[in-house]
Amino acid sequence: MSESIRVGMSEIVVAKAPKVLVTLGLGSCVAVCIYDFFLKVGGMAHIMLPDSSLSSDNAVTNRGKFADTAIPDLVEALQREGALKERMVVKIAGGAQMFSFNGPNNQIQIGVRNVAAVEKILAEMGLKITNRSVGGNVGRSVFMDLETGGVKIRMLNSPEIIL
Repeated sequence: MSESIRVGMSEIVVAKAPKVLVTLGLGSCVAVCIYDFFLKVGGMAHIMLPDSSLSSDNAVTNRGKFADTAIPDLVEALQREGALKERMVVKIAGGAQMFSFNGPNNQIQIGVRNVAAVEKILAEMGLKITNRSVGGNVGRSVFMDLETGGVKIRMLNSPEIIL
C-alpha cells in the first residue's frame, strides 16, 4: 500500500510515485491536481478562495489559500522537480455550494467563484483541464495516485468517481 500524504486547507504539496496525495472534505474549496506522467510526479493545491485581493492583509502570507497564487506556485514546484508544462495533466474537484442562500448575492457563492478562478488561471497559464468533478452541493474527498495519475473522488451517497 502506498503512503498517503495529507494536503490540508490552503496547502500545496508535491511528491513522487508511489505516494498518494489526499485531501478530505472539500466543500467550496477546489483541489487542483497536476501530474507529469513521464516522471510520475504530481502535486495538489487545496484552494480556499479565488483571488488574493480578497486578503485582509496587504502581504499574502499563505499563497496556497488563493487560486491566483497557489496555481502558479504549484506549477513552479513541479517544474523544480523536472516536470514539463507540455506533459502536465490537470484535474480539478470541489467547488460545491454547501449552503443554500436566498437572493442574488453572488459573493456568497464561493464554490462557483473558486471554480471559475481556477479555470481562468489554468487557461492563462496554457494548462488544459482534462477532467473535473465540480459543483453540486455535496462535499468531496480527493485521492491522487502518483503511480498512475488517477484521481479518485468520494462523495457521500454517491458511487466513487475516477478522473
